[in-house]
Amino acid sequence: MTDSSKREQLIETALKLFSKHGFHAVGIDTILAKSGVAKKTLYNHFKSKDELILAVLRYYDERFRNFFMRAVESKTGKAKERLLAVFDVAEEWFESDDFYGCLFVGAIGEYPELGTPVRHTCMEFKGLIQKYIAKLAREAKAKQPDQLAEQLVLLLEGAITMAQINSSPVSAAQARQAAKVLVENSIER
Repeated sequence: MTDSSKREQLIETALKLFSKHGFHAVGIDTILAKSGVAKKTLYNHFKSKDELILAVLRYYDERFRNFFMRAVESKTGKAKERLLAVFDVAEEWFESDDFYGCLFVGAIGEYPELGTPVRHTCMEFKGLIQKYIAKLAREAKAKQPDQLAEQLVLLLEGAITMAQINSSPVSAAQARQAAKVLVENSIER
């Protein structure tokens, strides 16, 4: 295994463990045991557990956003319908075996201090998702695309939370119904 593949193995293992069990509940020894990587190698790549957590969040951010945007774009070519496809993709995510809620909301819950790198990384992710939805709203010719994006993100975040609480993807369909009303009222005819 190359040095870079060991780093990625650590990140992927930590991601799975943090997603399922939380950041504070998972210790370095557990990550090492599950990844099969030596402690010295871990500390060659990451100075601390917090540094590993940041690497995990950035890794997940890049992969999840790319997956999410590609999945939305693949659903339809029509801009207005893409706004609703956001919730279709969310439903597919909620149905997956590895859905444990939003990793970033979990991170902020465990690291609530303002101004920390963890919180900044989480806020950046949420902001980029909102910018993407605002872009879709502009493409759909929404009257107030930024406002519509904020409203849709609120519905999406609520759906994510309820899917986690209820262990059910039904919240995505419910959020989609509410989103449809908002989209219909926001798009110029």
